[in-house]
Amino acid sequence: MTRPIEVERKRELADGGEALARVLAELSWAAGPPVTEVDTYYSRPDVDFMETVECLRVRQRGDFAEITYKPASTAATHSSDSVIAKPETNVPVMPGHAAAADQLLECLGMRRLVRVEKRRASYRHRLHPGATVSIDTVTGVGVFVETEVVSADAGAAGRLVEELETQLGIGHCSVVSLPYRDLVMSAVSA
Repeated sequence: MTRPIEVERKRELADGGEALARVLAELSWAAGPPVTEVDTYYSRPDVDFMETVECLRVRQRGDFAEITYKPASTAATHSSDSVIAKPETNVPVMPGHAAAADQLLECLGMRRLVRVEKRRASYRHRLHPGATVSIDTVTGVGVFVETEVVSADAGAAGRLVEELETQLGIGHCSVVSLPYRDLVMSAVSA
């Protein structure tokens, strides 16, 4: 069985996302309810995940929680135009047990790096079932759009990301190659 790959690119929005939200509605992208996600990121004591661009996090959204791992970035997973294509491992956590997930990672010796809070509005389109366009307001950092396609074919997914960005008129927005984790860590240390 071929494992699906998450292919995504992030861009910065200067206007808070209002114009993009209007375009999405005009193009029949359906908005889901806005959610607040709180992500706590970790690193191993013997490997700096900031250097390897690995992701180990506990995500909380309402009663939902999960532990996520994304492997290190390489030339194969992070293209020159900042399209990221990585497999993602998600382990659901029983409702109300996010603190236990954090405790487990800390007991295993993981180092807590940073907590990232974002308000996310996600949009889906019936013609693109594997695609999601999200407008993220990241506390202390700014507003971004993340175009994501989940597919077993990373090449086709990358092309769809390009096509969707063109249709949405966001190709002029600055590409952001750093994860939210790194952006928040930079903002906190500044």
